[in-house]
Amino acid sequence: MPETAASSATKSKPKPVAVAAPAFEMRKFEMPKFDMPKYEMPKFEVPPVFREFAEKGIAQAKDNYEKCKSAAEQATDVLEDTYSTASKGCASYGLKVIETTRANTDATFDLMSELMGAKSYAEVVELTSAFMRKQFDAMIAQTKELSEHAQKVATDTVEPIKESISSTFNKAA
Repeated sequence: MPETAASSATKSKPKPVAVAAPAFEMRKFEMPKFDMPKYEMPKFEVPPVFREFAEKGIAQAKDNYEKCKSAAEQATDVLEDTYSTASKGCASYGLKVIETTRANTDATFDLMSELMGAKSYAEVVELTSAFMRKQFDAMIAQTKELSEHAQKVATDTVEPIKESISSTFNKAA
């Protein structure tokens, strides 16, 4: 029987109660402080062959940079000239279009004035037919003039670029 008394005594011990910590408790942790080890760079001498090779490479890089810079400046100048030429050409083409439109408008107003003074239907048909023939001929001449002007503007605009490219290739060759 002593065994039953001992086993019941162990069962009757109170269980420990867990206490909950506050939900938002802030704990401070500090990083340990220590010094970083200091290492000295070993001193070594660069062999003269490598130094000479590096200096040649730097000199070549500077020379290539100067060549590229010069080429970029030339290209910028050519593009500025081209833009200026194109701008002037487009403005003059626009003025030609306005001049052509004005001539056509004047001719149309002249026709309307003549039609207002027409006495018969036959006269209206005659005036209109003559106007159409005259306007067709004028349109052909105006179209030819405008296309020639557009071609001249395009040629004048492209010419500096062609010269620049050919001179660049001649220098490279």
